[in-house]
Amino acid sequence: MQIYLDYSATTKPRPEAIAKAQEIMTRHWGNPSSLHAWGQEAATALETARLQVAGLINSSHPESIIFTSGGTEADNLAIMGVARKYPVPQHLIISTVEHPAIAEPAKLLEQWGWQVTRLPVNRQGRINPLDLQAALQPNTVLVSIIYGQSEVGTLQPIEKLARIARSHGALFHTDAVQVAGRLSIDVEQLEVDLLSLSAHKLYGIKGAGALYIRKGVDLIPLLGGGGQELQLRSGTQAMPAIAGLGVAARLAAAEMAAEIPRLRAMRDRLFELLADCPHLLPTGDRLYRLPHHISFLLSDSFAARATEVTGKTIVRQLNLAGIGISAGSACHSGKVSPSPVLLAMGYSQTAAKRGIRLTLGRDTTPEDIEWTAMVLKQVLERLLPPLVTAS
Repeated sequence: MQIYLDYSATTKPRPEAIAKAQEIMTRHWGNPSSLHAWGQEAATALETARLQVAGLINSSHPESIIFTSGGTEADNLAIMGVARKYPVPQHLIISTVEHPAIAEPAKLLEQWGWQVTRLPVNRQGRINPLDLQAALQPNTVLVSIIYGQSEVGTLQPIEKLARIARSHGALFHTDAVQVAGRLSIDVEQLEVDLLSLSAHKLYGIKGAGALYIRKGVDLIPLLGGGGQELQLRSGTQAMPAIAGLGVAARLAAAEMAAEIPRLRAMRDRLFELLADCPHLLPTGDRLYRLPHHISFLLSDSFAARATEVTGKTIVRQLNLAGIGISAGSACHSGKVSPSPVLLAMGYSQTAAKRGIRLTLGRDTTPEDIEWTAMVLKQVLERLLPPLVTAS
């Protein structure tokens, strides 16, 4: 029995996205910048995808969608595209639970003399909007806060945070890679200036992503070249992946009303099935949470007996049982090091190595949930050494 529960790491491309990519590669393979018929066929496919992605986030301006190679490039374009507008260093605000695609550019800006404020989070990984209000300075030009945290599932109050930032005159960006296609996004209601998303998180094809740029917001491009994507992202567009993203975005929007409650029901059922397991402590916010996301820490009492067991140990053991999960963030899964996100939430260095994440998707069934809960409990019991009693 094979059960994939790592949908926050990546998703299986849906057949419709694959079919669209194949159509582009075999029939509409022209360069969308070319003026002849072959190029214009590709250009039509490009603008169709732009419309479809704009529809997913309720943008009334399709030209606000700039295609990139993925969420990481979209995040970098947002952060560095704003920063490069200023000849002298300014002030940037992020959170302590950002994805590395935000955290690393922020570190680079610090090396260039920028001031970076990292907002704290509570034990559930959530930001207090009052902390943002207090952190704003006259030279704050950009606030970037992740929408849905990939490791612990917590959703941030993006609408409130964006309103605070914009009332101060700062631009507001959110990394919505984990949210796009999983929850309804309305950029007009959220009032964000910039928003990043990625194809392979919503059943599209790896190699495509997008940055939403509110009309009137100016960025300096990161790449010099032919001036594609409204002069903001030079390079011939990866049309098979982009067209696949468009189809995936359209279908996600159409299916969301039914898929969100289905995922939430299975998510809550898995939490319920594991609630009596003394070895697992839920992490993240249970109310403000991604609909597909479950995360735990191995308890201190478990760790005291099984001192060498980390989250990666559990991942390996479940893999042997045919179940795919993650040890915290997929971007850190190659290292046995404390999770920066769990550290920011107030967990100890040792506890922050004991996180696991199970994320659900289109192919997940209630039977998968029941089986996984049973197997996980068995794995945890098997990893515990026998208690030694005094003779």
